[in-house]
Amino acid sequence: METNFETFKVGEDDVTKDKLMQDLKAVAHDTEELIKATAGQVGDKAKEARARLSTTLDEFKKTCHDYQEKACASAKATDQMIREHPYQSMFVAFSAGLVIGLLVNRR
Repeated sequence: METNFETFKVGEDDVTKDKLMQDLKAVAHDTEELIKATAGQVGDKAKEARARLSTTLDEFKKTCHDYQEKACASAKATDQMIREHPYQSMFVAFSAGLVIGLLVNRR
């Protein structure tokens, strides 16, 4: 039995965590390119803006890495819990489905 938490729906679009990470990495790469491209700017405001942008980019990369590690650890813990307690997991899923079905069909 294999679990797949890769895809979740947002409206009509399918969004995957891999696509989100690719987009965030692209933003980080573009920001690094912007910092390099403006390296020749000698104004004090330009230097200050590059320094703030560089600091923010470093914090952003660290935060993304931390979130990615936490998400992976959570998915692994959930998968392990389901594998260790398959009947309880099926009961919880069945019960939730039953309650939702009863609420939806109640008029």
